[in-house]
Amino acid sequence: MATRKKTPAKPASTAGRPYSSLVVDGLKQSASRAMLRAVGYTDKDFTKPSVGVASTWSNLTPCNMHIDKLAAAAAAGVDSSGGKSTTFGTITVSDGISMGSPGMRFSLVSREVIADSIETVTGAQGFDGVVAIGGCDKNIPGCMMALARLNRPAVFVYGGTIKPGANHTDVISVFEAVGQFANGTISAKQLKQVEKTAIPGPGSCGGMYTANSMASAIEALGMSLPNSSAQEAVSRNKLKDCREAGKAVVKLVKAGIKPSDILSRKAFENAITVVIALGGSTNAVLHLLAIAHEAGIKLELDDFTRIGLKVPVLADVRPSGKYLMSELIRIGGIQPLMKILLEAGLLHGGCMTVTGRTLAENLADVKPYPIDQSIIRPLDKPIKKDSHLVVLYGNLAPEGAVAKITGNEGLTFAGKARCFHGEEAALQAILAGVVQKGDVVVIRYEGPRGGPGMREMLSPTSAINGRGLAKDVALLTDGRFSGGSHGFVIGHVTPEAYDGGPIALIQDGDGITIDAANNKVTLDVSDDELARRKAAWVRPDPYTTRGLLSKYAKLVSSASRGAVTTD
Repeated sequence: MATRKKTPAKPASTAGRPYSSLVVDGLKQSASRAMLRAVGYTDKDFTKPSVGVASTWSNLTPCNMHIDKLAAAAAAGVDSSGGKSTTFGTITVSDGISMGSPGMRFSLVSREVIADSIETVTGAQGFDGVVAIGGCDKNIPGCMMALARLNRPAVFVYGGTIKPGANHTDVISVFEAVGQFANGTISAKQLKQVEKTAIPGPGSCGGMYTANSMASAIEALGMSLPNSSAQEAVSRNKLKDCREAGKAVVKLVKAGIKPSDILSRKAFENAITVVIALGGSTNAVLHLLAIAHEAGIKLELDDFTRIGLKVPVLADVRPSGKYLMSELIRIGGIQPLMKILLEAGLLHGGCMTVTGRTLAENLADVKPYPIDQSIIRPLDKPIKKDSHLVVLYGNLAPEGAVAKITGNEGLTFAGKARCFHGEEAALQAILAGVVQKGDVVVIRYEGPRGGPGMREMLSPTSAINGRGLAKDVALLTDGRFSGGSHGFVIGHVTPEAYDGGPIALIQDGDGITIDAANNKVTLDVSDDELARRKAAWVRPDPYTTRGLLSKYAKLVSSASRGAVTTD
């Protein structure tokens, strides 16, 4: 009697395995299974939900140097909950290291590379779910953009904040110390001491800069577990957060809950509200626009203005305030703040989150802040009664510009333009004492296309602050700002100079008026004169015609649309 040949059995059900079953099930996928056996898969693993753990580990920056351990914890959480984890890597670049150099042109570009790479690996390997772990400014939104595009069950994990440096310092202290040294207010020895002690170990920059702002925004979006944004990088809580994220994504796969069930318009409004209440980075505007674009949610600059009219700034945190993220963590993180906002009717409590519960359900048992804390102000005694993120329009920025006005700077500034083609020329002039009180420093050809890459102007703003000119000099650019920048600074000016926007037509000595109370930025030049200048304007040669930067410049959209590279 002939013996019937056995073929690899197909699992009885592919429920919870909508993508991986296409990769590992059936006779025709024998070669796929053979490859996976070599990396540790067993027969049982082929029947489990397959979860990719996207690690942004790199030892080139403190922000990400520990993420390999966090990725291992997330993978363990997946495996302990009936899933099968596979860890893969993506890139990161360090804003803090590349700041002020030509390398900073690759910073915002890296956001797109990260999103593309996570989408590529997940799509190719057929993961049913994803845990993405980000630590630095651009890999955080890059991870989220990928998760939104893929629309597979997913959890984002923040790598955590750095501990404070000696004498309550952080990375911004170093940048500002450079300006203080140039101004003669500290010695070379003191500068070296700040340099050596301000950054003590792993974790993202310690104030409410871009990393902590975006981590908080993502928690408010519902894409991170509660408290993920408010944990130190080197802590038991952060390792636990990673393990729980691994477990949570398996539950999401089995329940069929995807980012599209979470990333609603109301969820983005929650994220904007939390960023404003925390006094967060202007980069949050750019990144939330980009994430919403990938999620298919219509979000515009004017939404930040609309929401900002009713949301106060409550957190006394750096760069404009006093405290660091580690100190906010010690009083409970952002969960009690979110509960305050929810109870005041400023958050949408019905939004779904990665816990499988609504935002309101997650916050139900959250305890209030200690009575004696001074980091988060009461609603009736805010730092600023409305948003610090101010969207300005006018003949200088017809498509909008974004300012960070906390109130410490005042609400208006009028001065004379001092123009520079690029960051390096401006920084040299500031450090040399060329920039004086009453100047509006104009740094142009730093936009998404013209830079290319929309560099952050942290070095110039820190130099201005270090020289004691923060209240006497404004800075206006088609580039952007680090979350650590503060002072009278206006970025994201659109249209950018490279596209012939009005910022390209400013001349030294032109009057510029910034009116944050009425959301206006005005070049005090007649329409006829601007038309004459526009007719004579010639676009400068591109920074490069080869490689990634050239490709990015051809694809990237306006900053007012989030500087995205997808339609």
